[in-house]
Amino acid sequence: MSLLKTLKAAAITGMLLAGATPALAQSCGNSSAGFAPWLASFKSQAAGQGISQGTLETALGDVTYDSKVIGLDRNQKSFKLSLDAFMERRAPASFVKKGKGIIAQNRDLLNRIEQRYGVQKEILVAIWGMETGFGANSGNMNIFRSLATLSYDCRRSDFFTEELMAALKIVERGDKRASDMKGAWAGEIGQTQFLAKNYLLYAVDFDGDGRRDLIRSKADVLASTANFLKQHGWVAGAGYNPGEPNFARLVDWNRATVYQQGLALFASKLTN
Repeated sequence: MSLLKTLKAAAITGMLLAGATPALAQSCGNSSAGFAPWLASFKSQAAGQGISQGTLETALGDVTYDSKVIGLDRNQKSFKLSLDAFMERRAPASFVKKGKGIIAQNRDLLNRIEQRYGVQKEILVAIWGMETGFGANSGNMNIFRSLATLSYDCRRSDFFTEELMAALKIVERGDKRASDMKGAWAGEIGQTQFLAKNYLLYAVDFDGDGRRDLIRSKADVLASTANFLKQHGWVAGAGYNPGEPNFARLVDWNRATVYQQGLALFASKLTN
């Protein structure tokens, strides 16, 4: 073959490959303009990882770009508060009173969880209270719309793409239906706000119904939270206040210093 023919053949091959590439890997974007082709590319990748067409259709079939989620992602302020202001917002006196009542009402369940995982009941109830007001405000945003938007957005695309894939796997393995996957704006799921990857790794079926349900099952919620802490090195029975062994484990739940301090203080108040 002549050099000219070789170059022409290479050019044609290159054009064919270039035409195929967008279907396999669309880049991220900072506006809604490229969201549709990105989503089509992601669906192909998800199918290649074993996600069924049924799950893809129910979870992502009607998903659109959500500019509200992007606005919330750019405007996170609660972790910049002082400890006093943070406590007033996330663990007020009314929560302390309610948390003590919850411990009294659920003592048998909490004792069984503490016996299994070694995590003190007041820490679990404090997390439950600080995250969602003891399940009262778990969020009502479409998890898949939020995660798809954040996956496409360039700021933390890789992180949220993994979260989106994990959320699909939660539906695929039968723990939740796609229509039930409602939560916070950044894709946190359930009454203690698990990220989807952590849901896959640490959620447990403590009520024995065959599903790991962190949205509606109180037993699964609290036991899964305890399992997360245990798997991250929680020392059974050890203290959790600053300077004590388990305080360092609170960073695994939330990396904000004010959150860790607030959680330890809230839990301590539940024992007084």
